[in-house]
Amino acid sequence: MAPSPPPPAPAPTATDLPSQPPARKLCVRHQRMADEGTNLKLQQALDALPVAEREAVSAIWSSFSSSPHPRRALILQGLLTMCCFSQLSLLTEQLAQLIRIDPFAIIPREVSLKILGYLDATSLCRAAQVSRQWKSLADDDILWRGICEQHIGQKCLKCGWGLPILEKRRRAVPSLASAPASASPSPAPSGPIASSSSLKRLHEPEPGPPGGASHAAKRQRLEARDERSRPASPSSEPPSHTVPPSSSYPSNPLIVPPSAAPATATDLKTRPWKDVYCERLTIERNWRRGRCTVRTLKGHTDGVMCLQFSETLAHPSFPVLITGSYDRTARVWNLETGAALHSLAGHTRAIRALQFDAAKLITGSMDHTMRVWNWRTGQCLKTLEGHTDGVVALNFDSNVLASGSADHTVKVWNFRTGECFTLRGHCDWVNAVQLWDSTGASYGCGSTAPAPRAIESGSSAPHIDPGKMLFSASDDGAIRLWDLSLRTCVRQFKGHVGQVQSLKLLLVDEDREDPTPDGDASSSSQPPRDVSRALSPPASGSHSPSHPHPSTSPLLSRRSTAPDLITPASPVKRQKPVLISGSLDNTIKVWDIETGKVQRTLFGHIEGVWAVASDKLRLVSGSHDRTIKVWSREEGNCTATLVGHRGAVTCLALGEDKIVSGSDDGDVRVWSFSV
Repeated sequence: MAPSPPPPAPAPTATDLPSQPPARKLCVRHQRMADEGTNLKLQQALDALPVAEREAVSAIWSSFSSSPHPRRALILQGLLTMCCFSQLSLLTEQLAQLIRIDPFAIIPREVSLKILGYLDATSLCRAAQVSRQWKSLADDDILWRGICEQHIGQKCLKCGWGLPILEKRRRAVPSLASAPASASPSPAPSGPIASSSSLKRLHEPEPGPPGGASHAAKRQRLEARDERSRPASPSSEPPSHTVPPSSSYPSNPLIVPPSAAPATATDLKTRPWKDVYCERLTIERNWRRGRCTVRTLKGHTDGVMCLQFSETLAHPSFPVLITGSYDRTARVWNLETGAALHSLAGHTRAIRALQFDAAKLITGSMDHTMRVWNWRTGQCLKTLEGHTDGVVALNFDSNVLASGSADHTVKVWNFRTGECFTLRGHCDWVNAVQLWDSTGASYGCGSTAPAPRAIESGSSAPHIDPGKMLFSASDDGAIRLWDLSLRTCVRQFKGHVGQVQSLKLLLVDEDREDPTPDGDASSSSQPPRDVSRALSPPASGSHSPSHPHPSTSPLLSRRSTAPDLITPASPVKRQKPVLISGSLDNTIKVWDIETGKVQRTLFGHIEGVWAVASDKLRLVSGSHDRTIKVWSREEGNCTATLVGHRGAVTCLALGEDKIVSGSDDGDVRVWSFSV
C-alpha cells in the first residue's frame, strides 16, 4: 500500500519555509495577515480539496515561495497573461485591500504627530473621522496648539485667515490684591479708544469745500444745539456728581473689595486647544459673513459722541462701557447685561471726548474744560482748564494727556509735573489726537501718576520722555505728527480733501504689510525709506515749537517693537506703525508713517466718515450715512455692512468679537459676533 501523501503545505508565509529560521521577524504585510487569520482561512480552503488537487496547489505555492524575486516576477507575469477578465477582476478586488497600509498603526506616535503637524485644520478634522486611532492622534493638544499659534492674533501666511485672541477668555483670573484702584495703567489694548468726531451732524444742503457752506452748517448747528442744552441760568448749573466713600455702598459692583482674595491655582481653567480654535473660528466666520446679534442700550437723551469699553479690567469681572453725550452726561454701563451703573454729571455742555483706565476717567466737553473722574464711584476729582473753546478730542497714557480743541490748538498736559504746553499749527478744529511712543518703551501698569493740575502761563517747560510723539487731525484737512520732546511738527500727512474726523494708530508685523502705496505715480515709484532719512535736518534755531515744517527727530529713526501687542505664543517680530484716518470726504486712508504716503484708500461710504477703529485683523468705520462697514485692511475690500442706527454713527469701538457704536439718535448699539 502506497504511503499516504504528506499533509498540504500551509499558506506561503516566511515562517513556514524550511530554509528560514523560525524566529525570523515578519514583514508588515505578513504580520497583518497573521493578525487577520488569512493563513488559517487558506488552510481550511485547501483541506476541502481532493488529495490530488491539494498536492498540485501546494506544489505551486512551494515553488513560488522558494523562488527569488526575479523569478517570482516572471511567474506572476505569466500568470497574468493566462488570466481571464473574471480572474483579473478578482485580483483587483483583492489588491485594493492588500496594498492599503495604515501608517499610524506602524510608526511611533511621535513620528505620527510630526507628520500630522504639516496638515491644516480642515485636514486634521477629516483625519479624525478615519478611525478611533486617527482621531486620538488628530485631536492631540500639541497639534492644535501649533495651529492656534499660527492663526490667533495674526493672519496666517499660508491660508490668509486670522483668529481673534479673545483676551478676556484666555487670560488667567487676576489677583485683585495686586491691582489697587489707585494704579494708573495705560488703557487696555482690547478697549479701543473711540475717536471723537466733530460737531457737524446735519446733512449739508449742497456739497462744498471744507471751508464753505458745510463748515458754516457745523457752526450753526453747534450754536443751536448748545443753546438748547445750556442751563437756564448759572444758578441752575448741576453740581459735580459726588458719591460717598465706597464703604457706604458695599453693593457697588465697580468698587474693588478691600479684602479681595488673590487668585489660586484652582481658579485657572484649561480647555483642549481644539476647542479654543473652534470657538475663535466660529467668531471669525461670523465676522466675514456679517452675522451678529444686536443689543441697544438706551439712557442718553441726546446724541452719543464718544465711547470706550474694556474687557480686561482686573475688577469688575464684567466688561465696562463708558459713553459721553450731548446731554452733558457720561454714563457707565455693564456691557454684559446692558445695565447703566452711573450717570456722571458736571459738565455744562456736550461731552465730546473721553478715555478711561482702571483708575480714572477723563472727559472733554464743549464747556472748554476737561474733568478727571473716579468712574467707579462717580466722583469728580479734578477740573482741567486751559482751552478757550470746546475740547473735542483727548488721549492719555501713563504720563501725558493730550487734548484737541475747537480753538485750533493741541495742549499737552504732563502728569509728572502737572504742567502744560500748547502746540499751534492747525487752522481749524482739532478733531482727533493720538499719542505714540516711537521708541517702543512702555511704563509699568502699576506706576502711579500724579493727578494733573492747572498750569500757569509762566511755568517752565515740562519734561517729556524722548520718543513721545503725537498725531493730530483737524478740520483743515491735515494730519500732523508732533515730536513732544521738541514741541515741533515733524511731518504733515496730506491727501484728504475733507475735514479729518478720526485717527487710529496700529502696529502691524512688518513682513505682513503691503509696501505698495496708494496714490499717484510718483508715490508708488518711491521705495520705502527710514523716517530719519525722510525728515530733512533743520537749521539750528530756525523753527519755533509750533512751526509746521519738518525737523530732525532722532526718535523716528527707530522701529517700534511694541511687545505688548504680541501674543505670548508668537515670535517677537519687528512692528511697523500704520496710521488710519477717516474724513468727511467719504474715504478712509491708510498711511505709511515713515514715508508720509497713502498706502491705500478705502471707498464705500456715501457720506462722511466720523469714526474709525482697527486691529490686526480688520478695520471698521462709522459714517454719516448711518452705516458701519467692516473692512479687510490689507485687501481694502468691505466684508460687511451693518445697518440699524437712525442717525449718523458718530463713534465706535472695536473688540475681538464685538463692535460698540454710538449715534446721533442717542442709542448705543452692541454688535456681537460671538453667536
